[in-house]
Amino acid sequence: MASLDEIDMRLLAELQDEGRITNVELAQRVGLTAPPCLRRVRALEEAGVIRGYHAELEPSRLGFALTVFAMVSLKSQAEADLREFEQAMRDLPEVREVHMLNGEIDFILKIVSQDLQSFQEFLTSKLTPAPNVASVKTSLTIRTSKLEPGVPLG
Repeated sequence: MASLDEIDMRLLAELQDEGRITNVELAQRVGLTAPPCLRRVRALEEAGVIRGYHAELEPSRLGFALTVFAMVSLKSQAEADLREFEQAMRDLPEVREVHMLNGEIDFILKIVSQDLQSFQEFLTSKLTPAPNVASVKTSLTIRTSKLEPGVPLG
């Protein structure tokens, strides 16, 4: 873990809450002037603490009305097979998140789709035949009651 002081943590909290904030406004909120604030943010970026900046989009407004979680078990957990599956998932734009798990399930995936028919097509033509897949269990989301990206910073 990076060695971060109180100002760094405040910078991160502000940026996590509002990624489009100007450097001047950010500096004011954390009690710095603009130049040292910018230097600190750049240092946090270079250290890999800040990985990027993103717009939070509303999937349904863009035609993606369905979010599905898929629990995937693989035939083999050999490192080469895990990497091959992970690469195949990176190549599928509908797959938005891939998490390797311990236990019975090897991976959980977050998938977006336009509707149930397009998801079923995705499942049968892309996910199930992916390298090393033994089984796939899916759950469709009914609603999302919390969506909090990032980490709790206070």
